[in-house]
Amino acid sequence: MERIAILLPCYNEEQTIGKVIDDFKKELPDSTIYVYDNNSSDRTSEVAKEHGAIVRMEWRQGKGNVVRSMFREIDADIYVMADGDDTYPPEYVHDLIRPIREQKANMTIGDRLSNGTYYDENKRQFHGFGNRLVKGLINRLYKDDITDIMTGYRAFDQLFVKSMPVMSSGFAIETEMSIHSLDKKFLLKEVPVDYRDRPEGSESKLNTFSDGMKVLRMIFTLFKEYKPFVFFSLWTLVLIVLGLIVGVPVISEFVNTGYVSKIPSAILATGFMILGVLCFACGLILDVMSATNRKQYELELNHLYNRIRGNQDD
Repeated sequence: MERIAILLPCYNEEQTIGKVIDDFKKELPDSTIYVYDNNSSDRTSEVAKEHGAIVRMEWRQGKGNVVRSMFREIDADIYVMADGDDTYPPEYVHDLIRPIREQKANMTIGDRLSNGTYYDENKRQFHGFGNRLVKGLINRLYKDDITDIMTGYRAFDQLFVKSMPVMSSGFAIETEMSIHSLDKKFLLKEVPVDYRDRPEGSESKLNTFSDGMKVLRMIFTLFKEYKPFVFFSLWTLVLIVLGLIVGVPVISEFVNTGYVSKIPSAILATGFMILGVLCFACGLILDVMSATNRKQYELELNHLYNRIRGNQDD
């Protein structure tokens, strides 16, 4: 029998969590609904239990920490992750899990942006700008065309869930999952969904500026780890350009007079050039290490795939 797990990370969602659970039970009555309470100060856990969900606690604050525990602790064939704030309509869950069930995707993304409902419904300033910025950076980096990088409405197969190394602790988790799927060449499919803003009285836990900076820092970190040669080559280019800017007048003076009077400039230019060469060397070395790690990951993924298929056959 196919096991479907509905994963609902929650923090102070007393007002909406009961309706979300009931709506998912209506759409997928045979699924198991898990609510992970992330230190709520209201009655989120009590309401979730009253509506028939399995409630577990995650004491480390942050959505990334919740997702790490969910992926580690829960075994299922299909996983659906949504927020507990009733912003994602559960009726789209069938469209999300269909490509997973048909083995056409390892992860499906609930795309809120294509039909315009996110921009119509979302009242929080700069969220749309942040989404476009992150989307542009990742798509340019990976030469892809994902529409909604940061959506929290997703479905996964077991292979993706059990091979996903969750590193972020907060709201950068969606960005991390998107980058991981692109870098590791998982099958990825976007499914258009509607978005509705939080009901009145329900407050978003996302801080536009602080969490936005965390997302950008996550992109920077993953760029360095996943594409080290490109990352360090860019720094090499910057350092060499600075070295030329500082060093060309020194070289020009030496060619014309045979002397170097700008000793500090000569030392600075030499330092920039040496750092540039070192950055390039670091990029080459780390690129080889990254390729080796990628091969090792593929081998481990093959072992995991065979184990999952073996369990399914049993």
